Amino acid sequence: MTKQEANQYGTAALAFLGDAVYEKLVREMIVLHANMPASRLHNEAVKYVCCEFQSQAVEKIFDSLTEEEQSVYKRGRNSDGVTPPKHSTAQDYRRATGLECLFGYLSLLGEDERIRGIFGMIFGEIS
Repeated sequence: MTKQEANQYGTAALAFLGDAVYEKLVREMIVLHANMPASRLHNEAVKYVCCEFQSQAVEKIFDSLTEEEQSVYKRGRNSDGVTPPKHSTAQDYRRATGLECLFGYLSLLGEDERIRGIFGMIFGEIS
């Protein structure tokens, strides 16, 4: 897919896809580090897929993103209709949505190496 085609997708669609891409990587990382019952795997994954953690992750990677990637992130962060769950702040939820949009956008472009690179920046000390 071209960048022009990927940019035609709405932020909700990009975040929907990006959430799955990000969560798959988190699950893979956890499974590769510990063979444990599924309930414990789930509890561990929840720590990293919550909007609070994703919001903090943005702080780690933002300056390393290209101008285009920052633009996609900001488009997701600033999108309308974002309603945070009761347990999080609007700022954390918006930043997490922006991160998910970025992962979705890069996935549509087939940029698997870049996705793994950004994921590595987030989880370098964990993975």
